Amino acid sequence: MSRSVLLPLVLLCAAWSAYVPAAETSAEILVQTSLTAGLAHHDAKAVWDGIRVGDTLDLVRERDNPHDTNAVRVAWRGHTLGYVPRSENEAVARQIDRGSRLSARVASIGMYRNHRRKLGVEIYVSM
Repeated sequence: MSRSVLLPLVLLCAAWSAYVPAAETSAEILVQTSLTAGLAHHDAKAVWDGIRVGDTLDLVRERDNPHDTNAVRVAWRGHTLGYVPRSENEAVARQIDRGSRLSARVASIGMYRNHRRKLGVEIYVSM
């Protein structure tokens, strides 16, 4: 892209950002979508009927977890639902450890053919 086109674009972006309120300039970037592991072993069954697509979830780093040093627990309204799968949790754990502002929400709710529950989770980083 030539300088004659690039400079006006940069100036336009700078001017636009000066007029947009701060609350509107925040953004979320989807970094991962996962199916939550371990639903059968925690509180998911007890709260399943209350969970809705779009609900906010808490990601809780468990550094001292004896089964997985990268464990990230997925919770809903104080109830442990399960975990980010071990095969997918290393980058999420690392970002939480670094202080990144990660958020999560329910992406999908369903059942496998064997009638076990499945919960899709979207993980975002806030900018």
